[in-house]
Amino acid sequence: MASSGEEPGSVSPGRAGTGTEQAAAAADAAQLDTAEDFEVLEEEEGEDEDDLSELPPLEDVGRPPAPPREDAQPPEQGAGDAAGDPEEWLDVLGNGSLKKKTLVPGQGADSRPQKGQDVTIRLKATLEDGTVVEEDPALTFTLGDCDVLQALDLCVQLLEMGETALIVSEAKYCYGAQGRSPDIPPNASLTLEVELLAARDAPDLELLSGKEKIQLANRKRERGNFFYQQADYVLAINSYDIALRIVGSSSKVDFSPDEEAELLDVKVKCLNNLAASQLKLDHFKAALKSCNLVLEHQPGNIKALFRKGKVLAQQGEYREAIPILKAALKLEPSNKTIHAELSKLVKKHADQRNVETEMYRKMLGNPSAASTPRKCKDKLPWSIPWKWLFGATAIALGGVALSVVIAARN
Repeated sequence: MASSGEEPGSVSPGRAGTGTEQAAAAADAAQLDTAEDFEVLEEEEGEDEDDLSELPPLEDVGRPPAPPREDAQPPEQGAGDAAGDPEEWLDVLGNGSLKKKTLVPGQGADSRPQKGQDVTIRLKATLEDGTVVEEDPALTFTLGDCDVLQALDLCVQLLEMGETALIVSEAKYCYGAQGRSPDIPPNASLTLEVELLAARDAPDLELLSGKEKIQLANRKRERGNFFYQQADYVLAINSYDIALRIVGSSSKVDFSPDEEAELLDVKVKCLNNLAASQLKLDHFKAALKSCNLVLEHQPGNIKALFRKGKVLAQQGEYREAIPILKAALKLEPSNKTIHAELSKLVKKHADQRNVETEMYRKMLGNPSAASTPRKCKDKLPWSIPWKWLFGATAIALGGVALSVVIAARN
């Protein structure tokens, strides 16, 4: 039912990848409600230096301290009193879950990168036991677009050009409860050694060639797939929206028919996965809009038909949902997921009609009481025994004859 590149899938460490390792399984999983809710990352409000706090206990590790441990001042004197001490730990979010320590100072605060710029870093990621799980000498991404681990997206904007820093992050800002098979277990904290190598303005979308625009949009889409698989549906929506903005941006470059077709294909994939993410968050109106946009381009798109049917079903519109799912099933008769969903909706629709019928009966009064007299009236003329009817007729005739005789005598 799904192509391998279309549905949310896995990505390579630290950034969006090709999504080929678990694409088939992800394509099936995307049709089902299997994911759990996640904790939404707050905006990066604590990133200015004035809001950062120190975590001095880590500074004292391995030092021969002065007399008692309670006295924390003597060791710090040897470490230096300046706020820019290379061994100072900063609590980035103020909750201890994301910390940064400068190892090699950079070129000053003015050299820090800005959101929206393309930055290049040297990255080394390790588990708590020291196992290296990733090394990249030149990782490039757009700062603030959630192209990489949230720990990197939050902390790299605090780095000065040329600075090398150590970042210690809890799992929720890395690979979360899902982990990354096979090397990063679920709920694993990571230590990231990062050096900021370069920062430059992002390219002008209007000047991108067709091939460049397709590649850029696909990278954002694949990052959305990563967040979808992590059950981070808000961040998935963010990535799909960015990809759609890239595809829909105006251009001063002419594209070939093949490039136009490929851009449309990327757009349809993003809209389909956007609808899947919106459906997970019960954003039914937005999901319905995304499905309709797909169907405008591809009226026979099975995924869009299936999800539109699910959206309408979630809203209780069973009568509208059933024919849409029947249309999807006609296009792919062997699809078990559509079969199951359609059977479920038919039953719910029948139950809904029974409830409505009962409600109308109550509104109009008790129909059973009204129907009983009607049946009695219908049966009344035919339920009187013939002998009674004959006797009554004879008595009536006798009465008439008696009246005639009395009248004649008078």
